[in-house]
This record gives sequence, structure tokens and C-alpha cells, in this order.
Amino acid sequence: MELSHNNAAVNRSKDAYVQAPGYFRRLNGLDWLFAIALAAGAAFALSRYGSYMDVYEQAILVCAVPTFAALGWHWKPVRALMPLVALLAFWAIAMYAGNLELANKKFFLKYMLSSQSAILWMSTMFVFSTVFYWVGFVARSPFGGAVGSKLCWAAVVLGWTGMMVRWYESYLIGSDVGHIPVSNLYEVFILFSMITAMFYLYYEQRYATRQLGPFVLLVIAAAVGFLLWYTVSRDAADIQPLVPALQSWWMKIHVPANFIGYGTFALAAMVGSAYLLKSHGILADRLPALEVLDDVMYKAISVGFAFFTVATILGALWAAEAWGGYWSWDPKETWALIVWLNYAAWLHMRLMSGLRGRVAAWWALVGLLVTTFAFLGVNMFLSGLHSYGKL
Repeated sequence: MELSHNNAAVNRSKDAYVQAPGYFRRLNGLDWLFAIALAAGAAFALSRYGSYMDVYEQAILVCAVPTFAALGWHWKPVRALMPLVALLAFWAIAMYAGNLELANKKFFLKYMLSSQSAILWMSTMFVFSTVFYWVGFVARSPFGGAVGSKLCWAAVVLGWTGMMVRWYESYLIGSDVGHIPVSNLYEVFILFSMITAMFYLYYEQRYATRQLGPFVLLVIAAAVGFLLWYTVSRDAADIQPLVPALQSWWMKIHVPANFIGYGTFALAAMVGSAYLLKSHGILADRLPALEVLDDVMYKAISVGFAFFTVATILGALWAAEAWGGYWSWDPKETWALIVWLNYAAWLHMRLMSGLRGRVAAWWALVGLLVTTFAFLGVNMFLSGLHSYGKL
């Protein structure tokens, strides 16, 4: 019974791609209303703040409209997530009234909606989500998984709110300080946690199972643990001016694309660990079918590889502008290439040789170690042109 249910989930996922030509015919009034609202928001931003943007930033804003519209059409929860985050962020901005010192004087700013408060709440929600997912998994309780899922969504809402407010706070410090919050380890660990969580929540809904939550949330909880340690030990939450190398519009697209890759690779590794347990008969009756685990792992790596490839190309273009050359064998660049080659080989073996089973799962799991070193280890142990991210 479980096998047929999970196979049906896999088939539904495949059917979505087969039916793509008739995609626009299936859109309803709410879908188009969502797209119109996004276009109106972008038009307002251009009219109000366009003079502060260069042509590249304006192009990014315009391109974001069809991108997020398509995302909202494909995955309906995003249509609620985006306005909710916008409302909370604008509420915080209104309370600031252009004065950063109000962060410690207004109750909701101090304890909920300032960037540091919202990100601490995000961290708390992720930890509790991990606990409830595991309680539900061990006790075979649908209630535990349902609470874990809702807490994970709450963490995503608060995390994105914190990032939006942090962006605004950086401009309150000074117009020369203001920047998109994806410039240091503190900010990208938040980004990594939210991207990984959102991809997991998508697959949770797509395959109608919460049994992977305990595994995927472990890596997010580990990221949150590092984030909290880094915040306390290094005062990492303080907003700092950008170093000259990061004062570029390339950062706005290179870093998010990179971390979509990192997040999906991490997700694939945790699904691979679940696959290995299931294939050895451990917790086999509590985990989805091997076919489902294999399919999620493949899709996560495919998406991650596509975005990581784009990020690597963008990084080379950025390097040419900043340092005068597309490639310099800097340690960060070298390890990014190793990560890319690792997943390129995984996908090649999958498509050409039918790579499946434990070998694929072990490979995905080892890939997480390679990716972690490229993400964090290089900053800790090596130096180079990317040393501005050093721990």
C-alpha cells in the first residue's frame, strides 16, 4: 500500500513536466492576480527607489517579477509567504520611522521584528521544528510531524522577515553602508537555512510525506547552531560596511544562486542518509519507499547543480570585473570547481549509467563533506582573494 502511494507521488511529479505545454491554460484568476500584484510592487519600487538603483539592479528587479510569479504559480504556499513577509517587514520599517535607536525602545521591535530578534526567533523555530519532527517520527505520530512542519514554515517567515529588515537597517546606519544581506558568514548561514528549509517543504508537499523532515532539519539545526555560536563569539550580527570587492551588483545574484546549490546539495545528502538506513532495513517501515528517496535525491542534485553552474559562471564574470581575470585558482574557486565536478560526475553516472541505490546515496552523503569544506572549511583553513569571508 505504501509502495503504491509513493509511486503515485513520483508519477504525479513526472506528470507536472509532461503537461507543461498547457501550463498557462491551467492558471486561474488568483494566479494572475498574484502576478499583477508582483508587477505593481516592482513598478512602485522602481518609481520610488529607481533613482538609487543602477541599470543592473533595475533589470534584476524587473526579472524578479516573472520569476516569482512562476514560482507562486507552481508552488501555491509562496503566494501567502511573500505578502506575509512583506507585511511584517513593512510593519517593522514603520516602527523604526527612520531611527535605528528605536530598536531597543519599541516592544515589538526589541522582542520580535528587529532583524536580530526575528533571526533569533527563526533559529528557535528551526530547533523546535527538528524536535517535533523527530518526536513524530519516533512515536509514529502524525501530530508531531504536522507541528514540525508548521514550525518550519514559521521559521522561514521569520527568517525572511529578519533579512528584509536587516537590509533596511543597514541603510539606517548610512547610505554608504546599506547593502543586501548576503555578504558575510552570518548572513549566508541564514540564507542557507531558509533555502534548505524551503526546498524541503516543497518536497514535503510534493510527495505528501513528512518522514524526511527529521533528517533534513538536522542539517538546518546544525547550521543554526553554528550561526548562534558565531553570533555570540564574534558579534557577527553587527552590520558592517562592505569591503570594496563586494561592492558590486554581481553579489545580488551570485550569492543566492550559490546557496541554492549548497542548500539542495545538503538536502540531497540527508535524503541519501535516509536511503542508506532504509536499504539496510533500519527504520524501514517509517521511511518513504526507496523509489521516492531516490527521486528526491536526484531532483535536489539536479536543481542544485543547475544553480551552482550559473553561480560559478557569474562568479567568473564578477572576478573579471573585480580582479581582472575570470579564474585565478584561488582556494575558494578551486573548491567550487571540485564541488561542481563532483555533482557533474554524479549526474553523468546517473544519466549515462543509471546510477542508483546505495552508491548514489553514499556519493551524495560524501558530497556534503566536500560542499561543507568549500562553503566553510576554505574560510577557516585557507586564504586567498576570498579572505574577506574568513572566520
